[in-house]
Amino acid sequence: MEQAGYRCVGYCEIDGHARKSYQSIPDTKQEVEMYDITKFSDEFIRGIGRVNIIAGGFPCQAFSLAGKRKGFSDTRATLFFDNARLASTLRPKLLYLENVKGLLNHERGATFETILRTLDELGYDVEWQLFKSKEFVAQNRERLFIIGHLRGAGTKKIFLSQEKKDQLIKNQEGSI
Repeated sequence: MEQAGYRCVGYCEIDGHARKSYQSIPDTKQEVEMYDITKFSDEFIRGIGRVNIIAGGFPCQAFSLAGKRKGFSDTRATLFFDNARLASTLRPKLLYLENVKGLLNHERGATFETILRTLDELGYDVEWQLFKSKEFVAQNRERLFIIGHLRGAGTKKIFLSQEKKDQLIKNQEGSI
């Protein structure tokens, strides 16, 4: 995000090892360090100030094909609603959420529909796409990326439609 010109104002991570790993990144000392998203008061959230993007994820074990797939009956999965509360209070222009492919078909799509409906009710238009992580990092899993655009904020679609991808490939074929 910083390479795209954004400045991180804070991070939230309950796991001590993950937090320590993040803190090893240069220039994180001025960021607001938060631990448990479920404990934030609305007053604390408003005190963060203006943000343009909320980027993050919520635990995937409840949706993963490798897990027990308990969905929202697993309290870790309900952290999505805490992310939604942050968005409701801070009203960023963009939401950038990540999870596993299994979220799409969990409970025959009802769980994903709940997420889409929640974001819609908060005033966000949503686009989403699956990516094969091996094309970007040293792991081989499909990851789901969800982008929420605050209505009226003037943000542009981030993911290309398949038609546009095909057109780009077609246009490049003769130039290689």
